[in-house]
Amino acid sequence: MYLGLDIGRQYVKMVLAEKTKDSFKVIDAGSRLVPEPNTAFDPEKIDHSHCVMAVKELFRQQGFNPKKAKGLITGINGSSASIKQITTMEMPSDELESAMTFEARKHIPMDGTDAVIDYQIIGSNKKEVDKIDVGLVACTKGVLNGHLELLKECNLKPGIVDVNPIAMSNAFSFVKNIPDDGLVVMLDIGSVSSTLVVYGKGEQFFTRDLPIGGHHFVKELSEKRDIGYIEAQDGLFKEGLTLLKQDIDQGGDVGIAERTVYDNLIEDMRRSLRFYAKQTGQSFFLKIFLTGGAAITPGLASMVNEKLNIECSVFNPFESVEGGSNISSVNNSQFATALGLGIRGGMNIG
Repeated sequence: MYLGLDIGRQYVKMVLAEKTKDSFKVIDAGSRLVPEPNTAFDPEKIDHSHCVMAVKELFRQQGFNPKKAKGLITGINGSSASIKQITTMEMPSDELESAMTFEARKHIPMDGTDAVIDYQIIGSNKKEVDKIDVGLVACTKGVLNGHLELLKECNLKPGIVDVNPIAMSNAFSFVKNIPDDGLVVMLDIGSVSSTLVVYGKGEQFFTRDLPIGGHHFVKELSEKRDIGYIEAQDGLFKEGLTLLKQDIDQGGDVGIAERTVYDNLIEDMRRSLRFYAKQTGQSFFLKIFLTGGAAITPGLASMVNEKLNIECSVFNPFESVEGGSNISSVNNSQFATALGLGIRGGMNIG
């Protein structure tokens, strides 16, 4: 039994996955608020102690002893790591490691500590002979040590440390068949930022951190309507983007010409997809899948579909997964990263 633990700023999520003969079975899943219930979420006031308490409360809530897990798999947020697919000359492993260290320093901001890198050879480059595609993941020792320290404060024995964008894509690949042609887009909407992932069979893996999340949805509505944070949060959960339409129809503070936080998020998505198309020459985006806490905001998927002219829906990571129908949650999409982390524990990859 493997424990995938996704420690977010507003929620901590866990998925217990068990290896079966041919696949994985979901044993349990649960989430817990990091801030106190019924209080306005303020990301500036969330620190390690809040996360530690939330993790411990989550285990208590689920009636789970983490020592029973065969392995713990956690993830580092995409904003704290660099994930690049690089094409390089085929070379001996020791030379490749040096080359990857050099590449890592070009791509990630150093915080005064050394880089921690990992890489995996994806395969031969389909366009250039004698070249290979390599997946490079890097973060600083400061980021990794901070993450490990948090786990120790939770009385957990650190195991595999993955990166969330790769965990997301692993969850998707596990649940859905990746099409032979075209690209899949995932948008994981967290509390203070969102992670965009683009990939397809034989295509370049791309991820980008977008500085808008569910907290900004709530904050904008709270300010425009002059209502409390909790009231705005509840309203968005129940009515979603119709609240925005009501303001426009009634000539409220949100004017048609005024950009909303949703417009800004979609514009960031559009820029990222254009960048990907320009860099790779590939622009056949098949579908956008939303995951994360704010993914189920009513009307959001249809707005993304309308603005970007790409089919969009909310991703259910427990779809067609053994044991998935037993999970009781108002928002299964928030467990995509935790599921990807959980099944990573049973994969025999370095």
